[in-house]
Amino acid sequence: MRFLGAMRAGALAVVLSVLPATAHAESLRAALESAYQNNPDIMSALLNVKATAENIALAKSGKLPSLGLSSSIGGSWEAPQGGDFNTAGSFSTGINYSQTLFDNYKTDADIEQARAGTEVAKYALRNAEQNVLLSVVQAYYAVIRDTQLVQLRSDNMAFFDAQVNSAEDRLRLGEGTKIDVSQAKARQAAAVALYRSAIASLQTSQASYERWVGHKPKNLTSDFNFGKALPTSIDSAIASAQDRHPALLSARAAIRAAQAGSDAASASFGPTLSLIGAIDATTSYSSKLGDTSSSLGGSAKLSLSIPIYSGGALSASLRKANIQQIKSEVDALSARDQIKEAVISAWSTLQNASSQIDSAQSAVTSNQLVVEGTIQERDVGQKTTLDVLNAQADLTSSRENLIAARSTKMIAAFSLLSASGKLSPEVLGLRVAVHSADGYIANVEDVWAELRALSDD
Repeated sequence: MRFLGAMRAGALAVVLSVLPATAHAESLRAALESAYQNNPDIMSALLNVKATAENIALAKSGKLPSLGLSSSIGGSWEAPQGGDFNTAGSFSTGINYSQTLFDNYKTDADIEQARAGTEVAKYALRNAEQNVLLSVVQAYYAVIRDTQLVQLRSDNMAFFDAQVNSAEDRLRLGEGTKIDVSQAKARQAAAVALYRSAIASLQTSQASYERWVGHKPKNLTSDFNFGKALPTSIDSAIASAQDRHPALLSARAAIRAAQAGSDAASASFGPTLSLIGAIDATTSYSSKLGDTSSSLGGSAKLSLSIPIYSGGALSASLRKANIQQIKSEVDALSARDQIKEAVISAWSTLQNASSQIDSAQSAVTSNQLVVEGTIQERDVGQKTTLDVLNAQADLTSSRENLIAARSTKMIAAFSLLSASGKLSPEVLGLRVAVHSADGYIANVEDVWAELRALSDD
């Protein structure tokens, strides 16, 4: 008994170290807001949108003029036999101008591809938000579930401790047997093992919570008001997913990008007409002549190039672009099927969890009466200790099923929102500034942004 007492004391210390504090309660809404504002996965997706948007500026540069300034300075000397030593120097500076006037609309296709690629990144950001918010929900309810399991298994362990003491007392009074004591101790050891397993699961859940939310859980509550956000039927959920799920919208934008890429590859076979000009100013000096001369000149020309043979590179690029276009369409079909599957799975899980809750509640009520009645019958000799232990095991199992079903129902509800494309800060009513790169994209679309930035410096 000293060993069991020390073990219970150690277990209590573990419980106190992992159970959340009772002060500063954190609602699910607050956890979602904290994660949305601070989670690095969302920040990374937002930065990816901005980086991808720069492809628009890069593509647009193909239609805009390019200006450059070049300068050079040099000198020379000579010492001819029988002649005077001579030095000479020159300095020149010039402005170069080049612009593509026509490239068979390849640049237009590149711009469209860049814009579609940016749209893909924007929807990827929305999908990342959904994934993070759903992960927060899963971690949140995992902590609640595992905390309740720790408490339940702690109570169960105390129950079996009491049964061991009762069996030993009856053995001393001659009313029990050593088998009763051994059976009670066996269940007691199993209860301790299950309790320790619950502690480990809770610690894992708390680590997952801290990863997604950014801090340790504090007195979580299971309530959440969905309002009218949840779909009322599986058909409406599927229709919502088809219209607004970011993964599906991203796949459709990827088709546009691939089509533009195919157009760009096809346009590479056409002619390119460019305008090239330059203005040069040169100053020269010669010690032999003893004077300095300056000159100003300029040039302009139109350059036309037509590809004839490129070693198969153009044809390979076109074939590759066409294959990627077909692949993007196949990927979109796959995304559609996956999302539809996710909707049906979440809907079915939600409905099943509701039924499981009703069943588990009835089982808990019934098994509680069975345990109480079996203990009374055992005390008058009509039941054995094993009957009591089995009844308690059934009660504990039904209670654990109820805890799991409640957690599963809430996670399934949020999974349904995610699968239907509605797990967003706006739909959930989170008090956060929604992440957006629209302003950054508008600046990138401004063709004179670079000149203005140079003048601002």
